[in-house]
Amino acid sequence: MRVITGSARGRKLREFPGMDIRPTTDKVKESIFNIVQFDIEGRRVLDLFGGTGQLGIEALSRGAERCVFVDQSREAVKVIKENLALTGFENQSRVVQGDALSFLGSCREKFSLAFLDPPYAAGLLDKALLKMAEIDIMTENGIIVCESAVDQILPQLPAPYVMGRDYRYGKIRLTVYHRAPERAGGETS
Repeated sequence: MRVITGSARGRKLREFPGMDIRPTTDKVKESIFNIVQFDIEGRRVLDLFGGTGQLGIEALSRGAERCVFVDQSREAVKVIKENLALTGFENQSRVVQGDALSFLGSCREKFSLAFLDPPYAAGLLDKALLKMAEIDIMTENGIIVCESAVDQILPQLPAPYVMGRDYRYGKIRLTVYHRAPERAGGETS
């Protein structure tokens, strides 16, 4: 598992031994970053189910301003911190050990790009998406990229959030949500 491009290009990231964490494959990671390639530089990023931290680190390598990584596992947090040290992004990051939904409930900052890749069978993706829309955690024109099993149906979110395209890669589905911009008079498009 390596950083694909940017300032940390080619750096090998630490992985977990065993199968407790399912890292995003290089093919899917490359697809994610092809989808958001023009929406990374200078952005504030949330890697909500951090795992190894590879999605947030890839965003930082491609010019994101800052990334907050959240994972419940103590071992995952340790690996994320080690990978941040390997890539030199410690000063552009905050790593939170804790439950993703609890983090969202207490979060007071907004993000312009978010990655959600929870364990597929845990039922956390729908809950996290609905909570993110409820607290309106994304900036105007913000993007949420979700990785799920191909057969999982994701929820429609209330305005101003709009479900965009989805992409399929074997047994994996990527779904993109956008936060619509505000129009004059406080309405969203």
